[in-house]
Amino acid sequence: MVLPRRKPMSEDEFLAFDALQVEKQEFVGGQAHAMTGASIRHNRVSGNLFARLHAAVAGSPCLPLINDVKLRLDEGRIYYYPDVMLVCDPTDDDPLIRSRPCLIAEVASPSTATIDRREKWISYQRIQTLREYLILDQDEPRVEVYRRDGLRSWIIETLGPEDTLHIACLDGLAIPVAELYANLPPP
Repeated sequence: MVLPRRKPMSEDEFLAFDALQVEKQEFVGGQAHAMTGASIRHNRVSGNLFARLHAAVAGSPCLPLINDVKLRLDEGRIYYYPDVMLVCDPTDDDPLIRSRPCLIAEVASPSTATIDRREKWISYQRIQTLREYLILDQDEPRVEVYRRDGLRSWIIETLGPEDTLHIACLDGLAIPVAELYANLPPP
């Protein structure tokens, strides 16, 4: 069966539509896509990262944000809701939308891992202010770190439960990977 194509929305149409929705919608290719709910493990991993970032930003211009703030990309052609963002540009101050994060983190589940590693990674690389992109596995203590090295190249490393994550946006803030996975329910 062939489904009818929906007419692409403009950025303004999407924002008006999204404001009326109960569920969050991401926007790619002129289409709104409803987001699925997150597991308790997913929520705890992102919450643990957010808590560590929040505790570390005192005295800095950085603001950690968790999953309910839109990220505007490609001049409004894409909107995502990252699991965690760290915005260190004080002029990026819209109350609902940010566009210049220093760090983005996504907690990958079996249903989102491919999108996080392909579609979102391709889009996120184009953010000039982005220094770090993290993909945290929700089911095991593993963090993929994509760190900007110069203007166009990225260094990629994978951290395990014995490793420490260093956040360049916060002068190398050290977070043991095990802390990001503390107090999780079984998978």
